[in-house]
Amino acid sequence: MVTEKDLPYVLGRDVSGQIAAAGDDVSSFLIGDEVFAFLSPEHGGYEEFVLARVDEVAAKPKSLDAVGAAAVPLAGITAWQGLFDQGGLRQGQRVLIHGGAGGVGHFAIQFAKAKGAWVATTVSASDKEFARDLGADQVIDYKSEKFEDLVEPVDLVFDLVGGETQERSFKVVKPGGALISTLQEPDEARAADCNIRAARYTAQPNGAQLQQIADLIDESKVKVVIASTFELREAAKAQAALKENHIRGKVVLKVVD
Repeated sequence: MVTEKDLPYVLGRDVSGQIAAAGDDVSSFLIGDEVFAFLSPEHGGYEEFVLARVDEVAAKPKSLDAVGAAAVPLAGITAWQGLFDQGGLRQGQRVLIHGGAGGVGHFAIQFAKAKGAWVATTVSASDKEFARDLGADQVIDYKSEKFEDLVEPVDLVFDLVGGETQERSFKVVKPGGALISTLQEPDEARAADCNIRAARYTAQPNGAQLQQIADLIDESKVKVVIASTFELREAAKAQAALKENHIRGKVVLKVVD
């Protein structure tokens, strides 16, 4: 998404804070309102002030502080759109979520359960209890267990891992089901042979969906897990932690105390 001609480029897509100024045609938010947002790519979030379109913004969940709210937008919208917009998940259906302990995955488990779906997930052995606490019905250790041998056919595979995990996932999708990935394009020919729908997508800012997520959080149906926080001056250290460490939940930058 970012090439050399785009540099210098401000990183960060999700933010939480207060409205400091607004355009003359903005009527849905007032100066001082506490909000959170998933920003479009042209405006980075690693700054003291950011510019957001009104349709990217939603009222911050009342039950969260600014740090908790900042952990939600990108991962939350990615999980929401993958499950419901792309995957078409409905009440009573079955979903397998690969990578259920990560930033997107821990929201996906909770969203699916809140909508009345049955949820299986693959995680590391150290995250099995964490995934159960999030509500997963079946938890599989991806290193020591083969999910394709353990999971009964599902309506949707939500792939947050890619690679050979995605390839093996074709075996567990029901005919007429879907395999949706955030990482790589699934094999269309194989999907056709299996009579399933397969796609890769990129999440798009959506303030209305973010508001639905905020409502679930305030209804105590979804909890936010913070792995660690860093100061803005430690942004490089935070990025390194994401790359090098096993992260459970989300990493947040504190721009202003």
